[in-house]
Amino acid sequence: MNHLTSRRHALKTMASGAALASVGLSLSNRVQAAENTLETSLKGKINHSVCRWCYADTSLEDLCKAAKNIGIASIELVGPEEWPMLKKYGLTSALPWGAGKGITEGFNDPKLHEELIASYEAVIPKVAAAGYDQIICFSGNRNGMDDEQGLKNCVPALQKLMKTAEKHKVTMVMELLNSKVNHPDYMCDHTAWGAELCKAVGSERFKLLYDIYHMQIMEGDVIRTIKDNQQYISHYHTGGVPGRNEIDDTQELYYPAIMKAIAETGFKGFVAQEFVPARQDKIASLKQGVQICDIA
Repeated sequence: MNHLTSRRHALKTMASGAALASVGLSLSNRVQAAENTLETSLKGKINHSVCRWCYADTSLEDLCKAAKNIGIASIELVGPEEWPMLKKYGLTSALPWGAGKGITEGFNDPKLHEELIASYEAVIPKVAAAGYDQIICFSGNRNGMDDEQGLKNCVPALQKLMKTAEKHKVTMVMELLNSKVNHPDYMCDHTAWGAELCKAVGSERFKLLYDIYHMQIMEGDVIRTIKDNQQYISHYHTGGVPGRNEIDDTQELYYPAIMKAIAETGFKGFVAQEFVPARQDKIASLKQGVQICDIA
């Protein structure tokens, strides 16, 4: 199962409430062992989050416990039905979801604007009421459309939503995804396109999710791109290249340098681990990822 399929499946399953009924004794034991050994003392320059879908075979409660023990403050890509569990453990959600039609059907299609506007207008107040200040959104696929037209198509619907977003102080965050490996035909696949869309929308409540894994695949030059576009970025995701697995020395990116560059921009938001653990002990891999990103 590829990443596109697995992410869609994980989000759909979790949204339905049917996932995670039982995780088995061995998994519980691994989580308990991790809780007994992980440390909460972090350096504080990076605010740490983790993407829920990467740990779909771990119960949300076990993931909350592990996150608290590691020092992760946020679990993201979770819908409203999962927010009470986060509150129980004193966690936030740096980037929740719960609106829209998914990755392939987004704001570049005018036929979807009415539905998308209604969807986000319904959810944004709930996000704010829960104490969160961002929500994810997507451009949609090209489907034969050129990038200039797609950008123009996105603007009116997003501008209409800015009144609601600004009122509730919730930022809509469009994800930059690669169209080379994981999300064929996705339109918002280069930082420059996303930055131009931010300029056109013209609100501080519309920003980009810079996914380091995806943008390394599409354009590289990660640190320079981050520094040049810092004003348009409100969130970051990690992932090892190639493969989207652990972010250690098995892959090509050097995450401590990237985190240092992010911190030097004055960024105060969250960096979320969105790699898919390849090792059996997934919680240990998560701890390692946080430690790699936890720069002095």
